[in-house]
Amino acid sequence: MTSSREEFFQGITTGLPVFFSYLPVAITFGLLARTGELNIFQTVSFSALVFAGASQLIALNLLSLGVSIPEIIATTFLVNLRHLLMSASLITRIKETPLLPILGLGVTDESFAIASLKPAPVSAGFLGGLQITGYLGWVVGTAIGFGAGQILPEILRQAMGLAIYALFIALLAPAAIRSRTVFVVAIIAGGINWGLALIGLEQAGIRIVLGILGGAAIGTIMEHKGGREN
Repeated sequence: MTSSREEFFQGITTGLPVFFSYLPVAITFGLLARTGELNIFQTVSFSALVFAGASQLIALNLLSLGVSIPEIIATTFLVNLRHLLMSASLITRIKETPLLPILGLGVTDESFAIASLKPAPVSAGFLGGLQITGYLGWVVGTAIGFGAGQILPEILRQAMGLAIYALFIALLAPAAIRSRTVFVVAIIAGGINWGLALIGLEQAGIRIVLGILGGAAIGTIMEHKGGREN
């Protein structure tokens, strides 16, 4: 019978690919935060307390645009709403433990995918080791990125402002190529944002929230219609 300690170290071993996959994105976040004039404490605390890659990048971009805090909270809440579904699914596969609320804070797309593929029940030790490994990759990568930003030439630091948009495209493109629905949703969400800007809605956060809701609604209709046809 596998002990809790062995399961914990098994989770760490399984999580090593996640650790290294988080590093480049976290380094980019650290670089962008340094370019956006956050200090080292703010930057590392951002990753340590939030631990949500896409949402952090979006929040950082909104901060640079001067968007209000309530708008940033609403936007990141919608982006992270998928974690509600992932946690609800994962809780049915985890052994009963008083650590469930803590483990819920560490759920990411990658840890959810790995835990979902592991035969149930998944131990708290394994999931904890898996999550800690990914968490360290994100926080350490953020610190490395911030440090690298201090030694980069000024012209490269200024150019990093464009990197966030390139990163969003890189994250979206594979999914859009695989799925027509994702492609359509992205176009619609972007179109709503652009259209609202044209008619004079200046609050970028509100435009993004409405774009997310509009794109999600169309995507849901498309998926439902596709499921019925199949």
